[in-house]
Amino acid sequence: MSSTPQDPRIVAGMTRQLEVRRQRLATGEASLGWKLGFGTPAAMERLGIEAPLVGFLVDGATVEPGSTVSVAGWTNPVVEPEIAVIMGRDLPHAAHRDAVREAIAAVAPAIELADLSFPPEDVEAILASDVYQRHVVLGRPDETRGGGRLDGLVATVDRDGARIATTDDPLAATGDLIDNVMHVANLLASLGEVLRAGEIILTGSIIPPIQADRSTEVRYVLDPIDTISVRLAQ
Repeated sequence: MSSTPQDPRIVAGMTRQLEVRRQRLATGEASLGWKLGFGTPAAMERLGIEAPLVGFLVDGATVEPGSTVSVAGWTNPVVEPEIAVIMGRDLPHAAHRDAVREAIAAVAPAIELADLSFPPEDVEAILASDVYQRHVVLGRPDETRGGGRLDGLVATVDRDGARIATTDDPLAATGDLIDNVMHVANLLASLGEVLRAGEIILTGSIIPPIQADRSTEVRYVLDPIDTISVRLAQ
């Protein structure tokens, strides 16, 4: 997995995205962290990329578990149950896997809300849009899983009270957790940014993204860590 942005689409898209991020931080928003998207083998092949796309998160995007989120004006709401990594130390670059493990302080369940407001075909445009990011619901961080330990986790997802997914391999769709954190750290370093202590990384949807209607409730259990939910409403 290469993290040096040789692809001119990624260079251009990340340059535009990071400029938007700098402007938002300058107005008083705080960095929450980063997100990965389009990281499945099928998605990467379709877009002609070698690693997941990276977007940014700000604190204003967070909503409390159990909240109802208005999607009025959205084009195509999508709900993604994910595993969030919480960084315990700065990682200006990831020279080896042990450094990445040592930098991970905890993991937590998360739900990302995105709006696919245009077809996901143009890599530069996807990056410039911050990979469609709108909101994130964060569960309780489990500090006993520092280093990115995911052994024994079982994930279940319900939509409107009906079970739609169960897995004891929550990385099956997203790939290796350590590789993904290393990718974020090295990509940011190549662009003059730093993955910092206290930031989170959303590592990608553990199931195919849920194409939601405008009155959908999703409940996500990452056993034994936490249970979180979110409802979409017009």
